[in-house]
Amino acid sequence: MNGDNRKPRQQGGPMGGGPGMMMGMPGVKAKDFKGSIAKLVGYLGKHKWLILIVCILAIISTVFTIIGPKILGGATDELFTGIMSQFAGTGSVDFTKIGWILAELIGLYLFSAIIGYLQGFFMSNVTAKVTFKLRNDISEKIHKLPFNYYDKVTHGDILSRITNDVDTISQTFNQSLTQIITSVTALIGITIMMLTISWQLTLIVLCVIPISMVVVIMIVKKSQKHFKNQQKYLGSVNGHIEEMFGSHVIVKAFNGEEDSVETFGEYNDELYKSAWKANFLSGLMMPITMFIGNLGYVAVCIMGGYFAVNGSMTIGGIQAFIQYVRSFMQPISQIANISNVLQQTAAAERVFEFFEEKEEVRETINALTINNDDEIPDTDTNIHINGDVAFENVSFGYNQDKIIINNFNAEIKPGQKIAIVGPTGAGKTTIVKLLMRFYDVNDGVITVDGHDIRDFKRNELRSLFGMVLQDTWLFNGTIADNIKYGQLHASEEDVRKAAVAAQVDHFVRTLPDGYNMVLNEEADNISQGQKQLLTIARVILADPKILILDEATSSVDTRTEVLIQIAMDNLMKGRTSFVIAHRLSTIRNADLILVMHDGDIVEQGNHTELLAKNGFYANLYNSQFETAG
Repeated sequence: MNGDNRKPRQQGGPMGGGPGMMMGMPGVKAKDFKGSIAKLVGYLGKHKWLILIVCILAIISTVFTIIGPKILGGATDELFTGIMSQFAGTGSVDFTKIGWILAELIGLYLFSAIIGYLQGFFMSNVTAKVTFKLRNDISEKIHKLPFNYYDKVTHGDILSRITNDVDTISQTFNQSLTQIITSVTALIGITIMMLTISWQLTLIVLCVIPISMVVVIMIVKKSQKHFKNQQKYLGSVNGHIEEMFGSHVIVKAFNGEEDSVETFGEYNDELYKSAWKANFLSGLMMPITMFIGNLGYVAVCIMGGYFAVNGSMTIGGIQAFIQYVRSFMQPISQIANISNVLQQTAAAERVFEFFEEKEEVRETINALTINNDDEIPDTDTNIHINGDVAFENVSFGYNQDKIIINNFNAEIKPGQKIAIVGPTGAGKTTIVKLLMRFYDVNDGVITVDGHDIRDFKRNELRSLFGMVLQDTWLFNGTIADNIKYGQLHASEEDVRKAAVAAQVDHFVRTLPDGYNMVLNEEADNISQGQKQLLTIARVILADPKILILDEATSSVDTRTEVLIQIAMDNLMKGRTSFVIAHRLSTIRNADLILVMHDGDIVEQGNHTELLAKNGFYANLYNSQFETAG
């Protein structure tokens, strides 16, 4: 069970039993908008110096841009004065002075553009680092969540949070943070510049702000819920697609394409409805604020003309002020657009909701570790394991109100082969999940060599076990890499020896690339039996103390079944083994057979003893042969 940083491909479900996967998304309730923004700001806090540089650059760039119209107004006044002097015969246009003014203006705008480029460079750096950290945190959180969380949500929903939602947050940062800085700076700067030209006209322009803000707030309230639904149904669509493509063979085999398309259509329809409502409402912000701004612009033109006729304003002053009015409306429109972008923090809410999910019970401070070196003596926290396992009054239910394992008791000695049999739903696989601490018991205790398994570090406990399941787990990589998943630092010779013991070496050598043959994404370029033999080789290489074998011969031919049985016998030598048995004929040599029914051990003993009792096991055993006959 040793792992690495690669995730194995799951061919089918990891283990049978347990609660079913819910098809839909978990309900998305109204979240804390301000709280999500505060948490995002917390992620930005680690890059405060870079953000400070961005702020300074944004302010400088904006200030230089703001000064431009005033300088251009000076050039206009110089040109107008020169023309009027020329008509009066008292002078001429000073094109040299106008040229210097225009050169100054060009230099100003060029410097502002360079500053803007640097600002974008640093902001992109901050955004990339924040999204990198978010994805890392999600990845770490995934491994800290208990198994019952994954019983409630689809894989596609989790994938949607780490891809779509984080991408949305990234876009929000890039689009909104610098715009907030530049827009606020521009509003303040332009207001000051307009006041220096005409305070009366400035008051007319400032009346636009409260009207625009009221409109923005009204639209935000209406569209926010639709943005949340958009992210929710995007997760549903992703979940359905992931599930259907992961099981496309089954979908086709049972002619489920039409039903799959219909289900996808329902999810897609809900996504369409929420998306167009969200985008339609948010799209109203810009034209409405522009319309309100244009009303102010018209008023300024009328009053400016009046002031020019009275001689209280120059032509250059009016031209500069009109430019400032047009520039003044731009940051207002940008702020409206920012509020539109910030509504996409529904994605951030989903990410932070995921972070707040309850994690697995923390390990004890002095958790036990496994001592694998025979020459080093045991300590209080570092111990050798022989393979003694005991269940003492164990009770468990996936839901508290539905207990499926009742007062389970069993004691297994090192090296024994234990078979767990019973009808479907009896609790066989659940026992294994409890043993590996995928779930914690509700009552009672499970011990390994007398130590409560809850006292071990989880990774140490699970390193004791090797698992061979009905559903094989292989990833896209070479055959050698898949075997090495059991022991990452194993040599090529160790890999070959494990393959020989698993009866798979001969098959691998017949392949064109041998152990370097690459398995495809679904690992379906080899047979089911060959996949099973590779998983056995992987466990042999891991050399675990305790084995868990979910009988893996039900879907292979007779010859391959014999090979798998030989490989499993080689694997079980000298190890405590738990065999979840479906074909009772394969566990007649078990040291102890636990017969389960409705979560209880109703009988236990070896094959001969149980047949002699002529009870539940005997009925199961005989019914299989009657069915076969």
